[in-house]
Amino acid sequence: MLAELEEKKAKLKQESLIFKEKRSQLNAEASRWAAKRNELNKETKELIEKAQELKKLRDEYNTKVAESKKLRDELNEKTNQIYAKIDEIRKKYNLSGDRSIRELRREIDHLEFRQQTEVLSPDKEKQLVERIAMLHNEFKLRKEQLEKNEELKKLLEEAQALREQASKHHEDVTRYAELAQEYHDKMIATFKEADQKRAEADAAHREFIKAQEAADEQHREFIRTQREIRDFDKIIMGLKKKSRDAREDRAKEAAKREAEEILNQFKKGEKLDTTALLRLQRAGLV
Repeated sequence: MLAELEEKKAKLKQESLIFKEKRSQLNAEASRWAAKRNELNKETKELIEKAQELKKLRDEYNTKVAESKKLRDELNEKTNQIYAKIDEIRKKYNLSGDRSIRELRREIDHLEFRQQTEVLSPDKEKQLVERIAMLHNEFKLRKEQLEKNEELKKLLEEAQALREQASKHHEDVTRYAELAQEYHDKMIATFKEADQKRAEADAAHREFIKAQEAADEQHREFIRTQREIRDFDKIIMGLKKKSRDAREDRAKEAAKREAEEILNQFKKGEKLDTTALLRLQRAGLV
């Protein structure tokens, strides 16, 4: 039975070493996943901060767009008011043709905007350019006719100055709008990258949890085998002590019987040597 217990204990020790080694491997794996997760979370945070900075820049340029639009529209409104006054004077004195210079200016602006923003076929592009050139010539002639009147000349110069200011603000609107769009696109791309990093961090965290739980299971098995090994040690030690005590009892009993026989021989008159006396002494008979 003792040999069987020793064999089971040895088997448990082997299992315990396997559980311990596996636990160490899984804890190392969990640490690697945790390090990767932490690095990805750090990168995610940095990307979000970058995206917030891009958002701030986009909003600043959108504010500039709104401000420039307001100034442009105010100047255009003042220009329109002057052109309206020019039309009143033109009609009053029956100057130039039926079509007002303001209408010509509006059509020119509209067509030039189309030319800048629309994708046209070569034929339509040519027609549009020719139309704009024709209108510019007509506008120039009308303007020259009106400038013969000193009052109209002064108003036209004032309208032109305002229009040039409005044009500068319109250029600002375009430039700021492009910058705002550029930062917006970068912001969206950065947020997407941050989302991807966050998804990778979440996946790494799931792998960390999986490895950690597996390591905990191996640890529990290691503790269980260690506890069972200690239980086997107690049983084996008890059996060994019991066997040892039994051997000692048998030896004492044999020594006692031998001493009693020596004592009986002594009583019969036989002489005892030193060895015999020592045996009697150890047996407690002298």
